[in-house]
Amino acid sequence: MTEKIGDFGLFVVGGGPGDPELITMKGYKVLKRAEVILYDNLINKKLLEIAPKDCKLVYVGKQPYGNYTPQEVIHDLIKEYALTHQVVVRLKGGDPFIFGRGFEEVLFAEKHGIPAYYIPGISSMQATGLSGIPLTHRGVSESIWIITGTKKDGSLSKDLRCAINSSATVVIYMGMKKLEEIAGIYKDAGLGDMPASIIQHASLPHQKKVVCTAQNLPEAAVLGGLTYPAIIVIGKVVEAGSLYR
Repeated sequence: MTEKIGDFGLFVVGGGPGDPELITMKGYKVLKRAEVILYDNLINKKLLEIAPKDCKLVYVGKQPYGNYTPQEVIHDLIKEYALTHQVVVRLKGGDPFIFGRGFEEVLFAEKHGIPAYYIPGISSMQATGLSGIPLTHRGVSESIWIITGTKKDGSLSKDLRCAINSSATVVIYMGMKKLEEIAGIYKDAGLGDMPASIIQHASLPHQKKVVCTAQNLPEAAVLGGLTYPAIIVIGKVVEAGSLYR
């Protein structure tokens, strides 16, 4: 992976948390000259309108807990289009290097002699600030623990049991089907009353948010009508966020 953006190759671009205006200028400029865009399920479709009219748009999304395009197929498409087009954009929601498998695609491209470039995006966890929840706050939280709720084998990361022993803000991606397990872990640790929040569609007009305690996450999600994709934030920063707005 090269540091300087070149004129041709594979461009792995972070589309941000949802609001199309939150894409970076570098990402915007690459989309403006894209010849092929392989795009995910979670990107805002308005970003596709930035591309030239003759740009080929290829959906390779992965529905949460539903239909998905196998990673091997995505790799094959990267190779196929990179051999016939100058600017191939792999457009992913959030940041491609945070549970987005973007680095796998960069490695695949370089293995096959295709120049590959990474353009970061604003991750969905950063968009929690738009709803009044900071990830860190002086005197409240000095660090962040980012955890996947769904590992390759479908299980919740065991790192959560380590994270709850710290004062860090815990952010869980892809954890909506693990709410009962997450709540149970906090209750078993005597931390069931820890402030928590679920935010769905962060940064978008139809964003939903609930604030509760860790032990009440499952009930709060049902009452608030929240489902995936959503981000789960657990820690005292949630309580601090109540002072905002």
